[in-house]
Amino acid sequence: MKENIDSTQSFDISINVPHQTSYECFDDDGRLKRTGNIWTASAHIITAVIGSGVLSLAWSTAQLGWIAGPTVLLLFAIVTYYTSSLLATCYRSGDPDNGKRNYTYMDAVGANLGGFHVKLCGAIQYLNIFGIAIGYTIASSISMMAIERSNCFHSKGNESPCRVSSNPYMIAFGVVEILLSQIPDFDQIWWLSIVAAVMSFTYSTIGLGLGIAKVAENGIIKGSLTGISIGTVTETQKIWKSFQALGAIAFAYSYSIILIEIQDTIKSPPAEHKTMKKATLVSVSITTVFYMLCGSFGYASFGDKSPGNLLTGFGFYNPYWLLDIANVAIVIHLIGAYQVFCQPLFAFIEKKARTIFPYSGFIAKDINVPLPGLKKMYRLNLFKLVWRTVFVILTTVISMLMPFFNDVVGILGAFGFWPLTVYFPVEMYIVAKKIPKWSTRWISLEILSGACLIVSICAGAGSIAGVINDLKVYKPFKTSYY
Repeated sequence: MKENIDSTQSFDISINVPHQTSYECFDDDGRLKRTGNIWTASAHIITAVIGSGVLSLAWSTAQLGWIAGPTVLLLFAIVTYYTSSLLATCYRSGDPDNGKRNYTYMDAVGANLGGFHVKLCGAIQYLNIFGIAIGYTIASSISMMAIERSNCFHSKGNESPCRVSSNPYMIAFGVVEILLSQIPDFDQIWWLSIVAAVMSFTYSTIGLGLGIAKVAENGIIKGSLTGISIGTVTETQKIWKSFQALGAIAFAYSYSIILIEIQDTIKSPPAEHKTMKKATLVSVSITTVFYMLCGSFGYASFGDKSPGNLLTGFGFYNPYWLLDIANVAIVIHLIGAYQVFCQPLFAFIEKKARTIFPYSGFIAKDINVPLPGLKKMYRLNLFKLVWRTVFVILTTVISMLMPFFNDVVGILGAFGFWPLTVYFPVEMYIVAKKIPKWSTRWISLEILSGACLIVSICAGAGSIAGVINDLKVYKPFKTSYY
């Protein structure tokens, strides 16, 4: 019977051993003491937030212009911070300091809203995670191709065709993720988040530096107050691309889907929601400054011709080695970010499988595998090995079928922003704090939710229009870049 109990449940058994000082080793729920703090939480958030989304911000600013572009960025930052603070208070049910813990986003929705909301939240959250895995696979392959093309341009000249296929790079990324996906739990990837966060600052800083250098080289600040001009695009294209830009910016701030899971790694006291709010403020502030600078200097450098991906669109050609470093940093960051986002989905499926098949040796039994040079044993679970491998293979194949970076980013941002970043946090907060219906605060929160719904609908429409346009000249598994 013991072999059918997972590692999480085994913590509950150990506290019943005589003379066990649970208050020293265990939290109030019987699980091992959490060790996370404001800095590890910030690292997780930065890893999740400063992702491939930052690379499309110059293009997004170009669609909206000097007035609307920075304004929209700032508004998304404010909304994300505010709704994330609301969500953080829902980690514990009842008393935010000592109430019952909710280990996942779905647990929080179930405790506060219940019923249909739980199924709806789960479907949206895990579909969004699945989509993010696809988006990160696409983005990483584009960066790996950019390294090859950068070296090609350096040796053969900027006008050389330098044709490169994305498929081998997507497969390579998938192989790495298959290996890393075997990391057992979310709280064991803190080191990967820190590495990824450092990488995100590295390539964002390089992109910013190249943008500043380009503006200095041009001697002028390009762009206009209203964005890309009619004539360069049609009026209809202007509208759709502006909507798509909203989706790309929304994607750049998307991390609420794993906020509760991050909060569940934080030690207390102080209360987890207090630490999480501080970590959110630190992280969103830092990322917004980077976003503003990268988006603005990218647009100032290229104006209407701002590339969809700042570091791989080859507005910059030199110094080629610096571009290579930036793109290597992007790949390393996305490798870590993929795991940060996917671990909650992995945990959910594995928990469901154990619930449905509690006596299955394939699902519940762990095999101790010795690690060369280490005294520790790796606990191999065959179900985790098979299902996580299948998941990575599936996301890789879909990425090879639909490698449209900007459109995928826009769709993901539109699909996940309103329900996960705004609607559920607002509704849970209203229930948790027992805010009276039609009170001033209730009306304000609902107006915020309604406005964000309209933004999501517009962003989704623009991104879908972009995908339809791309499909007109698309051939499956034959994607290459010139």
